[in-house]
Amino acid sequence: MNREQLIAEVKEEYANIASAASQQHFHQTTTEATPEAYYEKLLGSVIAEIEAGRFDHCRSGTEVVRRVAADKSILPDWQGGIQSF
Repeated sequence: MNREQLIAEVKEEYANIASAASQQHFHQTTTEATPEAYYEKLLGSVIAEIEAGRFDHCRSGTEVVRRVAADKSILPDWQGGIQSF
């Protein structure tokens, strides 16, 4: 899959996650950031890594999102997410 298509799919995945009804819990446990701000920051980190070729082996945006969800340490510039706003 080319990187531009992968970025488009990842953007759609994170937009869906940020707007999902299940994010109510996020609001209840986090006072420092909205889900939209959190996922926008995460998306920026993921896009940078896609552009650098880190996810060239992934077949879809969903696969990228799942890998990042399982281990955010694969994003070198991700420093605790919410706390680093």
